[in-house]
Amino acid sequence: MNFPENLKYTKEHEWVSIEGNVATVGITDFAQGELGDIVFVEIETKGQTLSMNDTFGTVEAVKTVSDLFMPLSGEVIDVNAALESSPESVNQDPYNSWMVKINITNANEISDLLDVNAYKALIGH
Repeated sequence: MNFPENLKYTKEHEWVSIEGNVATVGITDFAQGELGDIVFVEIETKGQTLSMNDTFGTVEAVKTVSDLFMPLSGEVIDVNAALESSPESVNQDPYNSWMVKINITNANEISDLLDVNAYKALIGH
């Protein structure tokens, strides 16, 4: 299982890459493994400003549907359109199959994210 050390993580199994005021968000290798074969990613929140922990979309796998949660408050400024036609890319390469980009509105929330060691401890790895 892969855990890039340069990323931040959430208790909801999302990864976050932060560059300036923009956060790129996807689901972790652990999450995609737990979900199984991903067949659909639905994100219809582009242009919306959401709070930390608000739902920004859903991931549908063969055996379940899971909500996606905002790791930080902000405006959803971009959605990975490639996931519409190839949702399985999240299973194949979760750290390159980002889901949304967020313009961060509260940088203080970044300190609530987990580092790689805290995330590994959370999932018992």
